Amino acid sequence: MTTRVTDVSEQEAVEALADAAAALGPVTQVVHTAGVSPTQATVERILHVDLLGTAFVLDAFAHAIAPGGAGIVIASMAGQRESPHTHEIEHALATTETSQLLTLPFLQPERIGSTVHAYALSKRTNSLRVQTAAVAWGRRAARVNAVSPGAIIAPLARDELSGPRGEWFEQVRKVSPAGRFGTPERGRRRRRLPARPAKPRFVTGADLLMDGGVTAALRAGELTTP
Repeated sequence: MTTRVTDVSEQEAVEALADAAAALGPVTQVVHTAGVSPTQATVERILHVDLLGTAFVLDAFAHAIAPGGAGIVIASMAGQRESPHTHEIEHALATTETSQLLTLPFLQPERIGSTVHAYALSKRTNSLRVQTAAVAWGRRAARVNAVSPGAIIAPLARDELSGPRGEWFEQVRKVSPAGRFGTPERGRRRRRLPARPAKPRFVTGADLLMDGGVTAALRAGELTTP
């Protein structure tokens, strides 16, 4: 196993990671999991890591992924919570040159306000960037998809459960159709299918919502946003 410490918010660092991975042999699978939560970071840091960092990874590995390869970006149910935004905003999030993303007026920290909104906006951007990145990855006969988990009891979620939105997460457990939180083990099993290079070849640019029905409860009015 070869490891490399990388700050995904730095474009040169991400490009160096992709080059180093390709130097080891064909890059057949990419799983991007780096991110910080509303309790863990400031608005600015969330935008740089969760939003811009994901765009850097999608760009860099579009040039490194091997033919037949597949990528997965871990987004979040939070990206579904405040969407869809207006057509103009979603188009800008999906297609703006990566280096210019954080210059968009509606991505200025003073316009965003809270870390919760910054996180939701970042995760919606992840899903949209995966859609557009599927075109570039497809030119290399590769696929890329997103998975949007929610209420999965992993380290990031534990910080949220013990933070100021802990009561909201407990309400999530009570009213969601699944009636419980998920586990990382179950989540890993669900991610295997879209990440496998061999199949399904027709699935690319997609976002698999895996939240136990939390978004359904929000849409049905049984749960309010935090």
